Amino acid sequence: MEDILYSVRNLNVRYATRSGDVHAVDDVSLDIRRGEILGLVGESGCGKSTFGKAIMRMMRTPGRIDGGELWFDGDDLMTYSKKQMQSVRGGEIGMVFQDPMTSLNPVQRVIEHLTETIRTHEPKVSELAAIARAEELVEKLGIRRERLDDYPHQLSGGMRQRVMISLALALRTKLVIADEPTTSLDVIVEAKFLDLLRELRDEFDLTILLITHNIGVVAEVADRVAVMYAGRMAEVGDVYGVFAEPKHPYTVGLLHSVPNIDLAAHDLYKMEGAPPNLLSPPSGCPFHPRCPRAMDICAVEVPQFREVIPGHATACWLYDQVEVAGG
Repeated sequence: MEDILYSVRNLNVRYATRSGDVHAVDDVSLDIRRGEILGLVGESGCGKSTFGKAIMRMMRTPGRIDGGELWFDGDDLMTYSKKQMQSVRGGEIGMVFQDPMTSLNPVQRVIEHLTETIRTHEPKVSELAAIARAEELVEKLGIRRERLDDYPHQLSGGMRQRVMISLALALRTKLVIADEPTTSLDVIVEAKFLDLLRELRDEFDLTILLITHNIGVVAEVADRVAVMYAGRMAEVGDVYGVFAEPKHPYTVGLLHSVPNIDLAAHDLYKMEGAPPNLLSPPSGCPFHPRCPRAMDICAVEVPQFREVIPGHATACWLYDQVEVAGG
């Protein structure tokens, strides 16, 4: 479809360990639409960051992509060579990591980060032209030009995140993957950063995949939300639809776990149990050991991930009760 920028089909990612293979991403399919902000949420260890790296083909040993299709803007990235993928990363897909201090070179000034990125991918661009582009870009991101001569340690956390975004935008990328970009920011800077994401999406016609464990962030900025659990996709839909009428019991639990000062009850809700060991995931639906609505079939067969109402898909046997009763 023309409005789909990135289509992931049946993606599997494994990590080889001495105890066996960890099923980090298990048969995940997801479409990312042009011009949207898609929030990918789930508990720590559910596979969302691995998914982000996998769709950029950034997996390193002991991790590996163990099957699936990656269609970006009509091209099959699984057929690309390492050299071709290097041009895609940064050139067409940019990534903003959780902690910019571990991603920025501490002995390089900000201007050097930007000009090096531009000239590596576009060798014909002169040094002066690269500097001019860098200055124009950082100014749009609210960074004063004189800060280009600073080193990363001289910048605040919010400013370093803006530098990371400028690196992602320096080559006019189509898709930006932001992996937990607000984790190291305080509440005020986080709010400004989220406003910035929306502004950048509109100004640069960007598509953004926002990976986070913070449902509040997704509610604030995303158009659609995808919920992962134990390496599998649990639910995908419009933010308002999913938050107003969640279909998967795991999504219901996540939403109930968010503190709400408007509620009369002061006790915090928490889901029973713990996420499964991905070395040996449970049979059937991976959430069934913790699910308050589990049925017999949930422990036996994996539910199909499918659309239950237009634009809203989930993987849950609750929406196959007629088939279950008839079978």
